[in-house]
Amino acid sequence: MKYYLIAGEASGDLHGSNLMRSIKNRDEEADFRFLGGDLMQAQGGVLVKHYREMAYMGIIPVIRHADKIWANMKSCKKDIVRYRPDVVILIDYPGFNLQIAKFVKKHLDIPVHYYISPKVWAWKEYRVKSFKKYV
Repeated sequence: MKYYLIAGEASGDLHGSNLMRSIKNRDEEADFRFLGGDLMQAQGGVLVKHYREMAYMGIIPVIRHADKIWANMKSCKKDIVRYRPDVVILIDYPGFNLQIAKFVKKHLDIPVHYYISPKVWAWKEYRVKSFKKYV
């Protein structure tokens, strides 16, 4: 099976690497393509973009790097279309990943799963409806 994973920060890289290890134990033909980090890369597959090139915390850094964030999102969408995975797995990183989930739901017939979903208390409660709709 072909798996596309997106982890946009260090903790997601750790959880993603553990998930990949688990998947490989059950699916010997697992093929991974991902946005993540060194730990995920150590599990094998193709690292499309390192999370250090994508992770911005706080409103000022996000505004300052908005063009880069949008370029990363556009690039990720194109990569998913080209790769045609059997499943997309999102790991935390809600601002970015929910946009990817919307895109995949609208344009592709690929299941989307959230592994380590955003915490409602740390996120926006009203976004839960969007989360349910696209994931």
